[in-house]
Parts: sequence; structure tokens; C-alpha cells
Amino acid sequence: MINNDLLKKIKIFFKDTNELLLRSFIPKFLSKKNINTFLLCMSLMIFNPSASFGQSKTGTTIGQFLKIEPSSRGVGIGNAGVSQAGEASLAYYNPASLGWLKGTDIQFTYNKWLADIDYNYTIAAVNFEGLGTVSLVLTSLNSGEIDVRTVEKPMGTGEKYSVTNFLLGIGYGIMLTDRVSVGLQLNYINESIWHSDLNAFGMNFGVQYQLMEGDFTIGASVSNFGTNASFSGRDLYINYDFDPDKYGDNDRLPAELRVETYSLPTVFRAGVTYVYKFDDSYNILFSADAVHPNDNNESINVGTEINLINLLSVRAGYRNFLLADREGGLVVGGGIKSELYNSLNVRFDYAWADYGRLDGAHRLTISVGYK
Repeated sequence: MINNDLLKKIKIFFKDTNELLLRSFIPKFLSKKNINTFLLCMSLMIFNPSASFGQSKTGTTIGQFLKIEPSSRGVGIGNAGVSQAGEASLAYYNPASLGWLKGTDIQFTYNKWLADIDYNYTIAAVNFEGLGTVSLVLTSLNSGEIDVRTVEKPMGTGEKYSVTNFLLGIGYGIMLTDRVSVGLQLNYINESIWHSDLNAFGMNFGVQYQLMEGDFTIGASVSNFGTNASFSGRDLYINYDFDPDKYGDNDRLPAELRVETYSLPTVFRAGVTYVYKFDDSYNILFSADAVHPNDNNESINVGTEINLINLLSVRAGYRNFLLADREGGLVVGGGIKSELYNSLNVRFDYAWADYGRLDGAHRLTISVGYK
């Protein structure tokens, strides 16, 4: 039950956010009146997303690998991670989570993706006392070798090709107050198909606010906001004949196919996390995210996590709730945490996600933390 004290804290959050925008994020030439108008417009866009994004545009963005969630813990809680913190890879949902980290956290995720595609994710985050947390992110996806097939040779030409995707990101998160964190991640993105590729740049940014210390947190983020891009390369080079019915002219003019440019899969997330503590060793976490992508309709992710004696975690959730024509949605997972020394810990997390007719995907994350 949300009591009056909680409602007062929510109002204080928006007031504090306004002041932070005045001091930090909005250029000095904007007046307070203009900022209030700006916040009102942003609120209308959030709560009436159809006004700002229009209809669904499924399949019209590049960089689809950017939508694969890397955190086994985050996936196990239904991908409802925008208001969560505590490990480096949650920066995928919201870079502001980096602000809450203490010490160093290194994570590696191996994901046996659909159709036997290999997906790997690595993040290293280091907190500098009083200066914030810096992270380095590497993401790679590889399809493996695929037979080249043509209409004339449907069984294969004997050639092989592959699809590879790569992301290099640098992130930063900092606590603005003891309860407000902000974060930003800049990304270089490359996609390659045989002899053609594309390059793009994007950024993720977000904010988190802890309404009740250690219990209730809200967050919002924007992911993959960046440049448009199109493929280029020698696979697009052709020999062109202006008039195939005319003899004697040059029928092998060098030409290149024109490829349309497309945007990155931009995603807006807003969500809440609530932790109920039975005692210092037992607690249960509830989390929910509202998700609005620019290439699909809105949906909701929900999940829960039970932590036992600071050693074992059990998780379950459901993703893309209310999304029409979704494939699957159920996710389950768990984790084990081992304290090697007073300041060093090793964690193993696993998650399985159902993708309906596309079968399921397994993720395994190995983490090392030092405080």
C-alpha cells in the first residue's frame, strides 16, 4: 500500500529532478518556465507514447542484437531491470545503476542464442570514491558459417558467409545525492554480413531515485539513441546494363546498389523495484518495467527474486506482457554467491527464457566483485 509519506517523496523527487535539470542537464539559457513546459511534454510522451512514436514499425531498425538482454539476473527477473542496481551488467537496462556500485565488478555472459547463434557479453566497472563509476562493455554475436545459396544453386555454391555484430561501450554513473543516480553510456556499433557492413554510434542514459532507503526505487532510461546507418561494401557492387535489348553499348557499367538508412532500436523504459526484507539474510524483490520501443508496441515486464541467507537466489518473471503476437514470455533462473574473502565475491547466475516456437535460450553469467 502506498501511504501519504511515499506520495510526498514522489512529489519531492519531481521537484528535485526539476532543480537538477536547472543546475546540470539543461543549458543555462532555458528558463524555469521553459523547463516546466519541457517536463510536461516529456510526461505526455511517456504516458501517451502513441503521440510521439506512432504505429508499430516491427523489423524496421538495424542492430537487432542490441535488444538481446545480457544479464542472467536481469533476465531471470523478467527483464524488469531499469530500477535495479547491485551488479555491473544491469547498466544494460539503465546506466544509472552504475552509480550505486562500490568497488569493482566484472561480469561475463555466455548466451546460446536462437538458431545456435553465439552471443557473448563482458563488462568491467570500477568505482572511484567520490568521482563515480566507469565501465567498459564488449558485446559480440556470431552466426557461424552459413552456406551461400542461390536460385540456380539452392543446395549451396560451395562458399560460406557469416553474420557478426559487435559493440564497444564506455559508461559512467554517479550519485548526485544519496538517493539519486544518473548514468550515460556511449556505444560504437558494427554489423557485418559477408563483405558488407555498417557502423553506427549510440548512447544510453537514465536516472534512478530511491524513494525509501533500501526498499523502493524508481528508474527511467533511454537505450540506443543514436545515428542512422546503412550497409556498404563490395557485395553491393554490380555491373549494370542501361538497355539489355540494345547491342554494341557497354553492358558492364560499374554501379552500386543504393541501400536505405535505418535507425537503431531505441527503447524507453520506466519501472519500479520494491524489496521486502524479512531480516538481514532473507528478502524478496518485486520489479516491473513499462517498455516502449520505436520498432514495436508497448509491453510490460514483471519479475521477482527471493534471496536466501545471502547465498542463494531464485528468480522468475514474465516479459512482453500485453504485447500482441509475442513468442513466449516466461523466464526462470537462479544464482549462487560465494564470499571468498571479506571483500571478494564470486557469483554464478543462470537464466532460461521461453521464446515460443523459436524454443528457449540459456544464459550463464560469471561475476567477480571486489569492494
